[in-house]
Amino acid sequence: MFDKKAKPGAARQRQLDRYAQLVDRLSPRSRLGQGLLRAFLCGGTICAIGQVFLELGQRYLDMTVATSITFGSMMIVFMTAVLTGVGVFDKIGQYGGAGAFVPISGFANAMVSPAMEFRREGLVLGLGAKLFTIAGPVLVWGISASVIVGILYTFFPW
Repeated sequence: MFDKKAKPGAARQRQLDRYAQLVDRLSPRSRLGQGLLRAFLCGGTICAIGQVFLELGQRYLDMTVATSITFGSMMIVFMTAVLTGVGVFDKIGQYGGAGAFVPISGFANAMVSPAMEFRREGLVLGLGAKLFTIAGPVLVWGISASVIVGILYTFFPW
């Protein structure tokens, strides 16, 4: 049908060359160093804020280490959800790139963003369905993995 290994004709090759020149001319230049620095600073700031919550939980709320870790994660998720709802986290994500989305804040943003569009479809089909477009697969795989590990641990305790 279509042979990918065949050489294009002269007219087609000229068309491909013009397209490559157009792509080179119109594509924005990447500033890799600046992007890496921004991602590092943004992700580091988010993690530092999480560490502040962890320390606050241990020192002032008399939480255990495990409880304060959960508290810190919950606060980062809550703050990200609120910032996504008011439209601020999108600006943070544009500035910090992957640094804003790699920590747990990216998961919170991925859940809240589609859920904000529920108004068109209603509360149940809109919010209920949109909220789990991202969380659904994560929950299914997480629960499935825990069941499999539980079964394996029953037969092979380590």
